[in-house]
Amino acid sequence: MSSCYSLPVRVYYEDTDAGAVVYYANYLKFCERARTEWLRALGIGQQVMLAEQQLGFVVRSVQADYLAPARLDDALEVRTRIATLRRASLVFDHEIHRDNELLFSARVLVASVDMRRLRPAALPASLHALLESQA
Repeated sequence: MSSCYSLPVRVYYEDTDAGAVVYYANYLKFCERARTEWLRALGIGQQVMLAEQQLGFVVRSVQADYLAPARLDDALEVRTRIATLRRASLVFDHEIHRDNELLFSARVLVASVDMRRLRPAALPASLHALLESQA
């Protein structure tokens, strides 16, 4: 993955099922954290967007592949990049690795939404330009 943000994640007991394997839904939580931290690193505060512009991001769809299990205490790396940037949506590609092994990949469509009307809304031009510089 080129031009990606990387977030280290440690697997805790709370992330696993009875077999000490990461519960399937938690991979999506790791991806959500990576997107949020990447936006924060770019200076994009989602609470500020909501308060000042009534704009939020919502997940529209997810395509995920579970390739190998992560286990309790594993040190993982979540890699995130923009695959597609549109006026009112972004497609993110995520990969979760343990060392050099790819464990999980996902493509996540995130929509920009006017939270008052709960309808799609165009990204502000300055935000779009910033995201475009990262794509």
